Amino acid sequence: MASIRELHKQLVRKERTAVEITTEALERIQALEPKLHSFLHVTADYALETARQVDDKIAAGETIGLLAGIPVGIKDNMCTQGIPTTCGSRILENFVPPYESSVTQKLKTAGVVMVGKTNLDEFAMGSSTENSGYQVTANPWDTSRVPGGSSGGSAAAVAAEECVVALGSDTGGSIRQPASLCGVVGMKPTYGLVSRYGLVAYASSLDQIGPFARTVEDAAILLGAIAGYDPKDSTSLNVEIPNYWKLLQPNFAPRGRLRIGVIKETFGGGLDSEVEEKVKTAIEMLQYLGAEIQIVSCPTFGYGLPAYYIIAPSEASANLARYDAVKYGIRTEKADNLVSMYKATRAQGFGTEVKRRIMLGTYALSAGYYDAYYLKAQKVRTLIKQDFEAAFEKVDVLVCPTSPTTAFKAGEKTDDPLSMYLSDLMTIPVNLAGLPAISVPCGFDSQKLPIGLQLIGKALREDLLLQVAHAYEQATEWHFTTPKL
Repeated sequence: MASIRELHKQLVRKERTAVEITTEALERIQALEPKLHSFLHVTADYALETARQVDDKIAAGETIGLLAGIPVGIKDNMCTQGIPTTCGSRILENFVPPYESSVTQKLKTAGVVMVGKTNLDEFAMGSSTENSGYQVTANPWDTSRVPGGSSGGSAAAVAAEECVVALGSDTGGSIRQPASLCGVVGMKPTYGLVSRYGLVAYASSLDQIGPFARTVEDAAILLGAIAGYDPKDSTSLNVEIPNYWKLLQPNFAPRGRLRIGVIKETFGGGLDSEVEEKVKTAIEMLQYLGAEIQIVSCPTFGYGLPAYYIIAPSEASANLARYDAVKYGIRTEKADNLVSMYKATRAQGFGTEVKRRIMLGTYALSAGYYDAYYLKAQKVRTLIKQDFEAAFEKVDVLVCPTSPTTAFKAGEKTDDPLSMYLSDLMTIPVNLAGLPAISVPCGFDSQKLPIGLQLIGKALREDLLLQVAHAYEQATEWHFTTPKL
């Protein structure tokens, strides 16, 4: 499937119609879904009607935006009015939101064609998309392997060309890690740059919506469409949003002015040797393109994982308390009183991983343990943020692997939660600090599985991150390679 700008040119030149482009995407979804399971809901009628509206505007001589008529997948934890939003959970299997999330409303206004809601780990809690209450998504490069998570459905859909771009959410790496494992571009913006209104909360101080794409340019276009201040979100940043894709250049300029820091704590124990080799080769390419490479230290980087698994479950235990079988969602019929209804419904509606994190969070916030766990984790979070700030006094961009491994076999880590949690070792500190980061493909291992390079930027420097990622992409050919399905 062509890029956003190529499809836009075809539409405005009347070489193709939006209905034809949408039909092609829907036919591919129909053909591939039996083995990929990327989508929980395919919105064919809705998509075709939206496409017809775009075609009518073109026929009437109206100007359309870049994203009008472009097939997009939406992670199923973003509210879509009149269209099911399940968060991959049985407790919300019949929930149809009465309102639209801010990001999907922006896309609707832009004329985007939503082809469906993508699969995810239940309530975005997971690193493999095996925790969905409905189905397990497969990696398009090897369907016996996972696509990463929690936004695995969106990553797999983009990699398999079931849609042009997609939205995911990133709480501890849930965009970047599946982007790495599926060989696509995935970006987690600065916390507050994109509205969270209508995003079903997992951990409110960490969650952030961002784009998946096959190229950096497409990611930049989609980010520009969803970023911006929203009075409905109290954490939304009131800042000017640049035209990200128009700022992209094929190389760095002038030579030697860009300083890139390699985080030394991300190399060594636990990092797959082939991943390390490809990432180091990518760093050499950045140097060849004109960047000054330095080794920098973020001493508390490794404490991100334990801090996250105190903070995120604590916030989740509070956020998920609303699913009580009274306001919305399923309600068990096997209850004699209110308390037993709460217990039975939550036992039936929540999956194992969600229950595990609720219990962890509730324990960490309980009397006598709050200071020992939650408060201490927040102090570590501050130290991690300070380490990043110190590093950015020396360099402009930080670089490290996105994931310590390539895609692992489905079922390989389901009985070992700690091993699964380590999948987000490289991505979590970025969320704790609220910084932007992007994962771009940088090669394949010996089993032909994708490897991702992670670039981390200062707050609100998405423009620079996208520029560096784009320059690297233009100098390599990884983004031209697609899975053979």
